[in-house]
Amino acid sequence: MNTFAALLTSEQIVRIHEASLEILENVGLLVRNAQAKEYLAKHGCRVDAEIIKFPRQVVEAARAAFPPTFTFYGREPKYDRTLPRDRPVIVTGSSAPNMLDPVTGKERRAYADDIARIARLIHELPGYDVFSISTLAEDAPLDRFTVTRLYPALKNCLKPIRCSALNPTDAAQALQLGALVAGSDAAYRERPFITHHYCPIVSPLTFDFDSTEMLIYFAEQGLPSFGSVVPNGGMSAPLTLLGTLTQGNAEFLAWTTLIQMIRPGTPIIYSSLPTIADMRRGAYSPGAIESGMLVMGMAQMAHFYNVPNGGYIGLTNSKINDAQSGYESGMSNVGALLAGADMFNLGGLLDALMCFDFAKAVIDDDIARMLKRMQRGFEFGEENFAFDDIAATGPGGMFIDRPRTYALMKETMYLSDIADRDARNRWQKQGALDTQARALKRVREILMSDQPSFISPDVDARIRAAFADLPAGECVPPKEWK
Repeated sequence: MNTFAALLTSEQIVRIHEASLEILENVGLLVRNAQAKEYLAKHGCRVDAEIIKFPRQVVEAARAAFPPTFTFYGREPKYDRTLPRDRPVIVTGSSAPNMLDPVTGKERRAYADDIARIARLIHELPGYDVFSISTLAEDAPLDRFTVTRLYPALKNCLKPIRCSALNPTDAAQALQLGALVAGSDAAYRERPFITHHYCPIVSPLTFDFDSTEMLIYFAEQGLPSFGSVVPNGGMSAPLTLLGTLTQGNAEFLAWTTLIQMIRPGTPIIYSSLPTIADMRRGAYSPGAIESGMLVMGMAQMAHFYNVPNGGYIGLTNSKINDAQSGYESGMSNVGALLAGADMFNLGGLLDALMCFDFAKAVIDDDIARMLKRMQRGFEFGEENFAFDDIAATGPGGMFIDRPRTYALMKETMYLSDIADRDARNRWQKQGALDTQARALKRVREILMSDQPSFISPDVDARIRAAFADLPAGECVPPKEWK
């Protein structure tokens, strides 16, 4: 049985649940989507124009249908990840409009060819489990927005892909692309390697029209998808941790109640990006420690509901990979892991989710692998007391020449390639590189190696016949590196 760090007592968790039910029953949510209103009314919610109120028994009936697991499917079974069994599942941060150019180091808009390079990097970095498409694509036309981003991702990454769709037409194109890659619609539906994500509720207490449409679309099709709640204390939620947590919890119960009405037993994730605004200037602050605390509280609520949980954790407001980036990323990640978070959207983003950086993605891979080492914990067994080594070495001896030391030297400790542990004189002889430089060196090693497409030429031809004028999608390093 897992024992997790707790900021809330069991009595407080129950009270938060009760308070969430009070909000849903007495305040309700604004719902403009007619199809959603129809589902909600049919299953016992009270409709007052565009305000929908959720009776307690309706929410509890939906809660009884919550499945305890959620699976991200890869193109091959070895890449599948199931929550919470495979925790921590590490997912890249997603949909940043900008990126730091790997050659100039200057911020610029992101494009489809950037997605190809990012996807290949994430495929090769072992700490990551899921590629949530890290950036937007300035060159993606609105009528092919998602496939323009998905195509380079699928050409360069076999791990599960997570993305968002704008509307049913956009979503249908994504499913068509998935079917072409899989070989048929039936093959794709047997192993749906694209998981769809949306933010179904705009805080406070409002179902977003387009995201609700997507929620209904994927639930009706029985395809993997989930939503995130994003209350922002002081702006779109009360300026108390408890108020923000409780409102966000009510919003989680609202969208998951709707999805269980559509298809009972649909897998869900208690996914969140809760924040407290820095009220000195109203700044959006996902790097603040309070965001980590809120995620820890939401992990406790998810355990109460027996559902997987996680979300955007380990983020930073820093614009560069500096000390602020390191401590903001590190502190909330460790807190969330100890509190029992299952999924971590942590990879590669700077500046409050606005900017992707290749070096940050490598550094976050290092953090991810440290989290997985922490999750592994102590290997507890009689042989690990090493009594025979202690007795043979005796007082004043050294263990460095013991056979067990040699056997375990690559297993006991996570051996980072990014963190420098050498003596200063060796570090200086090796070029005196800082963490950013070492991370960029690793990026170049990956992207300059031969990177064949993960889509065969025949399949690629069928894709390009179906979708004219797609970007090349190949992982080609910046020309300046050649």
